[in-house]
Amino acid sequence: MRIIKLLGFSALLGALIVFVSCSMQNQTNSNNYMGMNHNGGNMPMNNQGMNHGQMDNTMMRSSPNAADAPYDLQFNDTMTMHHQGAIDMAKAIEGRAQHPELNTLAKNIVADQEKEIAQMKKWRDDWFKDKAPALNMSMAGMNDSMKGMSMKNLSSLSGSDLDLEFINEMIPHHQGAVAMANEALQKSQKDEIKTLTNGIIKAQNAEIKQMQAWQTAWKK
Repeated sequence: MRIIKLLGFSALLGALIVFVSCSMQNQTNSNNYMGMNHNGGNMPMNNQGMNHGQMDNTMMRSSPNAADAPYDLQFNDTMTMHHQGAIDMAKAIEGRAQHPELNTLAKNIVADQEKEIAQMKKWRDDWFKDKAPALNMSMAGMNDSMKGMSMKNLSSLSGSDLDLEFINEMIPHHQGAVAMANEALQKSQKDEIKTLTNGIIKAQNAEIKQMQAWQTAWKK
């Protein structure tokens, strides 16, 4: 009788191990296919999936054959992703910054760039519907602006350390957007994109100047 009970227990234990193993595998597969989707499915996925809440620059990859796509499609998809990075950074510190003026800047970045993403998404639907993603990490300013991006740092720091870390990350990120926008003024065939890029250059250069002033003042 004891042998029978032992065999029964072993069978039950084996079944439990198989069940747990299968459940973990299913969860892994689900995560692998979660990918990156901020704006209705037009953005690309890499083979690691992407979660902007935990994203660092090393996870970003160009879409296949992105450089062969029309320039305005490349700009639209790449600037959309670039803006989303700034939004995620700003949301990570909004309400947590030591300086109220930095909380206000973060809030404004979210509002302004979400509005611009919505506009670019509409243009994508109007001009490039059903076209393959064209995120191009080689576009002017894109790689350099992402090098110092660390959502981990923004999530873990606090006080003046958080404020300075955000500024140190956002200044080059803004500079990358300005570089991409300046290139678009020369290469874009769409007047709407040129109008958008003029606005990006003006707004983000002003924010860069303000952040540089804070950077100097808050280091003391």
